[in-house]
Amino acid sequence: MVTDDRGREERPEPSEGADDAADLFRAVGKQLKLLRERNGLTQKELGDRLGYSEDTISSLERGRRTPQPEFLDAADEFLGAGGLLKTAKDDVARAGTKARVRHPAWFRDYARLESEAVELNFYSTLTVPGLLQTEAYARTIFTARQPLLDDETIEQRTTARSVRQELLTRWPSPMVSAVVEESVLRRLVGGRAVQQEQREHLLRLGGLRSISIQVLPLDCEGHGGLEGPFILLTPKRRQQVAYVEVQSISRLITDPEEVRIMAARYGSIRAQALAPRESLTLIQKMLGEL
Repeated sequence: MVTDDRGREERPEPSEGADDAADLFRAVGKQLKLLRERNGLTQKELGDRLGYSEDTISSLERGRRTPQPEFLDAADEFLGAGGLLKTAKDDVARAGTKARVRHPAWFRDYARLESEAVELNFYSTLTVPGLLQTEAYARTIFTARQPLLDDETIEQRTTARSVRQELLTRWPSPMVSAVVEESVLRRLVGGRAVQQEQREHLLRLGGLRSISIQVLPLDCEGHGGLEGPFILLTPKRRQQVAYVEVQSISRLITDPEEVRIMAARYGSIRAQALAPRESLTLIQKMLGEL
């Protein structure tokens, strides 16, 4: 059992990539079986040649076991697959990672929409947006949660956050903009080394054509974001929605009028923030302050 964000015990949720991983493992298993039979070998004979048990070969062919890279390499060479099995290694590794992803129940609907997004807009007042966080920064946030999360849940949530970030480098990638309070960048979350790495990461991301990062300076006396952080998200071929989250309480907003108001508010906040180039210059300057 693990605990939820309020410290209550909950059953581990099924991973969101489990079905995709199972389908891939079965497909690789079918290829393995076909190659084995073409070579006139039984499962036991193939296992003996490669150093695996008959049961292991059987499980791999049925897609019930994750094929490891060293096995795929050895089987490809021995069965004369010409790279067919070797080329599956990266896909298998990614599927295995996604199969371990477990988002908390209250976050699952947003995560599903985010994976389909063509545009994402973040306004952040307390932490760097999750999609832009380094692994160490994210782990610090989950470790600091109150009530405390157990170690397994911390690792699950950190992994899940890292997997979500893959959408930033896919093609076509969504257009992403983030307005981050200057105080967020100056707060030493995780200590100096973690914050330094996080600032460097933001500089790299800010250099991508699809990502715009703006800093809302501390000397901004009044702005449209004083009511708190929020996210605007546009899924492919669907209307824009908004998402707010505070103290593990979340709300996905789909009412067109409410979303329109929040979109207008975001436009006002961006207008008061530093321009993207000025923002990156400020972050670069902060690197020298640590």
